[in-house]
Amino acid sequence: MGFVKAMRISASALTAERLRMDVIANNVANSQTTGPDGAYRRQRVIFRAESSGSTGASFGSVFGRQLSRTGSPGEVIGSGVRVVRVEEDPGAGQRVYEPDHPDADAEGYVEYPNVNVTAELMDLLSATKAYQANVTVTNSLKTAALKALSIGSR
Repeated sequence: MGFVKAMRISASALTAERLRMDVIANNVANSQTTGPDGAYRRQRVIFRAESSGSTGASFGSVFGRQLSRTGSPGEVIGSGVRVVRVEEDPGAGQRVYEPDHPDADAEGYVEYPNVNVTAELMDLLSATKAYQANVTVTNSLKTAALKALSIGSR
């Protein structure tokens, strides 16, 4: 695999994880947002593995083909990751009896968002670690490319 292709794969992961962190931050920011039309709905990012063999292949199928292939050792099937969509979580929010709240319904209940801040922070930690890992890959590729260039200039 060439340096440019490896950089593209890592860049696709950086872009996807950055969007995931933005969506998580938005969820946490709106964790107490209510309104007359209903509470904020948690959002989540859906990823899909990119593959040079077929678009839309699942990670499992790409991984299985990679393990069972008979091609050259440097040949890679995967081409990174892409964001398929950002979707609303259909889960129900919590209903709390607060008759004095401006967004209370006729029975005095307020619907709060279906955002679990603890779970969001765990997702944020996971996204941050994945982002950091891909930064490390990018830096390692850059270092290897510079070393290869310095070998040729001696």
